Amino acid sequence: MNGTDRKFLAYLDELHIITILLPLSYHGGVSSTFYLVNDSGKCPLDIITKTEIVGHLKYICRFSGDYFFEKQYWVVDEKEGKTDLQIGAVIRTESFDEKFYYDGNDLGVTLFADETRFKLWAPTAIQVKLKITPPESSFSEIIKLKRGDRGIWSVTVARNLELYHYSFLVLINQEWREAVDPYVKAVTVNGELGVVVKPDSPLRPRPDLPPLENPVDAVIYETHIRDFSIHPHSGIKNKGLYLGAGELHTKGKDDEPTGLSYVKELGITHLEFLPFHDYAGVDELTSNKDYNWGYNPLHFNAPEGSYSTNPSDPYTRIKELKELINRIHESGLRVIMDVVYNHVFIREDSPFEKIVPGYYFRHNELGLPSNGTGVGNDIASERKMVRKFIIDSIRYWMEEYHIDGFRFDLMGILDVETMKKVRKTCDSMADDILILGEGWNLNTPLPTEQKATIANQAKIPQIAQFNDKFRDEIKGSTFNLLDKGYALGNEHYLDAALEVITGSIGFKKRNLRLFNEPTQSVNYVECHDNHTLWDKLLSCLPHVDDTIRAQFHRLATGMVLLSQGIPFLHSGQEFFRTKQGEGNSYCAPDQINQLDWERKSQFIDNVNYIKGLIEIRQAIPCFRMRTSDEIRSNIRSLPSSPPILACIYQLVHDEVILIINPSTREQGLTLPKGDWSILVDKNQAGIYSKGVLHGGDVKIQPISLNVLLKK
Repeated sequence: MNGTDRKFLAYLDELHIITILLPLSYHGGVSSTFYLVNDSGKCPLDIITKTEIVGHLKYICRFSGDYFFEKQYWVVDEKEGKTDLQIGAVIRTESFDEKFYYDGNDLGVTLFADETRFKLWAPTAIQVKLKITPPESSFSEIIKLKRGDRGIWSVTVARNLELYHYSFLVLINQEWREAVDPYVKAVTVNGELGVVVKPDSPLRPRPDLPPLENPVDAVIYETHIRDFSIHPHSGIKNKGLYLGAGELHTKGKDDEPTGLSYVKELGITHLEFLPFHDYAGVDELTSNKDYNWGYNPLHFNAPEGSYSTNPSDPYTRIKELKELINRIHESGLRVIMDVVYNHVFIREDSPFEKIVPGYYFRHNELGLPSNGTGVGNDIASERKMVRKFIIDSIRYWMEEYHIDGFRFDLMGILDVETMKKVRKTCDSMADDILILGEGWNLNTPLPTEQKATIANQAKIPQIAQFNDKFRDEIKGSTFNLLDKGYALGNEHYLDAALEVITGSIGFKKRNLRLFNEPTQSVNYVECHDNHTLWDKLLSCLPHVDDTIRAQFHRLATGMVLLSQGIPFLHSGQEFFRTKQGEGNSYCAPDQINQLDWERKSQFIDNVNYIKGLIEIRQAIPCFRMRTSDEIRSNIRSLPSSPPILACIYQLVHDEVILIINPSTREQGLTLPKGDWSILVDKNQAGIYSKGVLHGGDVKIQPISLNVLLKK
């Protein structure tokens, strides 16, 4: 029976509640009795309510006894009219979650020497079949799976099926659907089918890296695998690919380092890559024709093929991604993976929706898919098997690929409990894993107190969040291109700037507190989203020359690096990255998105300045305080007049002064007594003295960041 054959509709909406819709055109929509029928017999339904809705009479009915999801049920009316009972909102009830939660670690495919096991969670399916196809063949074999407890379907094939293509055929609501395994770890070109592969066995040990004692010791550098190397003068051979991002000792036209060797010299600790799980938007066979950031998830546990030298070989993308990560680790750096568990590319086409329709996604009060993400669907992370999938996926990336951190895209869509369990899982495997996310409060049907947002930061204290207050108060509003923040000369943001550079912990004004601890604040003024800082400056300051813009840019980036919290740089920010005014380059061509390594040569003085600031941050612990108590005990404001922001930091044996002048004029300031070594001024930065200032009245250069040290 298909939709066009149904004279009326019936849905299982709770474990003992059925909703029946009789069209008014069908006997006036009237029936005084209904029966629930299966191959074991029939039982009457109790009509609880009857209401008229558009074109139908709606009946809410109750039945007694158990409901067996593996059986087909029918609803019969008083005139012997018959319709199949479809799975409705029951899949979104807590009782369904309790009944079918499965805690095993063997979902998907497991390959042994002489057999291959398949397991699929599909509790609402009446039948499930496995479709397998040998490599280089067009002939498929269909094998039935057996249903077990908790809605698990399984089959063991007494053969080694390595490199076989596979998918599942699932019968739900009288409709067969073909779907890729949600737990798939390798796929064919463009993710059309799963592929049976064997994992590394035994798993490689996680490499030894320089210690990361605290999240604030990190300096994060965000990039996109293609952007990183695609420029014609990057000096990188495997442009746009995993292997290219991992090449060492590459040089640009200036005969100076590019790529991985360059960022290692810059001094960062973590490379954060935009999504590299399998995504839509790029044809893997003609990847040079397309571009995408990667926020269109298809398969969460399989690497994207467009970054591979051979997307047709399922193992190549796996091996080359592992080689990239290994090269980064050998360079002493860590890898953060941008993960997109908040939505899928197209809900109707996703394995989640095909295999357990309606379960994996949130629905609003009208029963329609919610859209807090803005892309047509929100993952329902609060449901037990959705939460399990996310945690299993995180564990897999850590075990198999040795990922060192995770950046959660639109984390505010996810729930607090899921993120707490993600944190616990990571902590059980390593003690230095960074977790950060976008804690925006988005319009998804999850109670406010359950959302993993900045407002609920106290509930997830060991997860860092992108600090949009820092971003907008230092550079100016992201969403008002002409708005100028404190670092662009707007002294109205002076008090706010003091709060955010001290960790957004309510340093002077408790009502401005965003976080309880500095380890929760990811400080940034630029990322892949929205306009680059340079492009914003072009709009905000159209009538000044580039020299002045560069000074403002340097000041804003310097504030990111010397503020309490976790500093975050967008790749190329240190050489004034431009996207030629494009504010949303998610599918723009390489000419817009590429990292321009010639620009690095052009602005090498600024690169060296930023390198010096990173060196200072890592050498002088006052810029990396661990707790809010430490910040309040060891930082005090130095008397100054707007627009100057000046703080003095007390170390065990030394004192450090940070002075910021965002105005285009010299400003006066009275220094405390003593001799103060200049580590940073508007032109130079580094741990060695650039000169000495004596206590008393001094002039602070315009548009400048200054760090002074007194032994």
